[in-house]
Amino acid sequence: MLGYLFPGQGTVRVGMGGWLRRRPAAHDRLREVDALLSRPISPVCARGPLARLVATEHAQIAVTACNLAALTVLDEEGYAPAVVAGHSVGELTALHAAGVLGLADTVRLVETRSRLMAGVGETGGMRAVMGLPVGRVEELAEAASAPGEPVVVALENAPGHVVVSGAVPALDRLAELATAASKIVTLAVGNAFHSPLMAAAVDGWAEAVRASPMRPPVVPVVPNVTGEPTTDVAVLREALIAQLTGRVRWTRTVAVVDETAPGVEVGDSKVLTGLSRRAGARCLSLADPGTLRRLPRTVAA
Repeated sequence: MLGYLFPGQGTVRVGMGGWLRRRPAAHDRLREVDALLSRPISPVCARGPLARLVATEHAQIAVTACNLAALTVLDEEGYAPAVVAGHSVGELTALHAAGVLGLADTVRLVETRSRLMAGVGETGGMRAVMGLPVGRVEELAEAASAPGEPVVVALENAPGHVVVSGAVPALDRLAELATAASKIVTLAVGNAFHSPLMAAAVDGWAEAVRASPMRPPVVPVVPNVTGEPTTDVAVLREALIAQLTGRVRWTRTVAVVDETAPGVEVGDSKVLTGLSRRAGARCLSLADPGTLRRLPRTVAA
């Protein structure tokens, strides 16, 4: 058995999905997703331009399309997950993989999510803080925040790899305070995701999520905001809503998945594989051409 890990928005690049388009089943799934969208995403994945692809309204859809296509490859190869999780918007594909969401509802929700988040407008940004424990980054975020200018821990990606999100002046103050950090990197994202600055999108997102039919999962799902496996549909629904402004507890998620089964990154990305290994967890990426040859030995072991 395997733990399926689905990547999120920060993994987009021009040409993404190239290996998937060469697999008939995955190619068909990409075409199916294109048909469900208001505008096809495959041409943007294949040819860009980059500025269009990384925009929030396209990036989330592009990642989800590739995740869904990669999932069909594992289905075709006869694999099934023992547990699933997705990083940020990747949680929608995880819910689909667990049987909670149908394909059309998954695509509709990711299109809604991307539209609502893009519609908030530019309110802030995100920065990766390297080399500090999450507790210390929380202290720095509290010290750097001011009325109307919040900054919070948004992503606990791996030990020593924490992402903060918030108003730009607060991010600047945090950078000045974080003198012991080995590196601080500004992320190329359109806004302050997973922070209170996304509050304007919450009502619309909650309405869309609560209106979507959800079935009990066939395997446990580890939501971002709890980092704990569950098969409770009510918990999964509320966690998906809370995730928009809440923290992605990915370090905990990876540990939980690794306790159950070796992980495989299901998409066109190696980002989660790198984060898993940094946390001491097992993970292979489907974007690595050798992974499908290695999976039988991994499952057997």
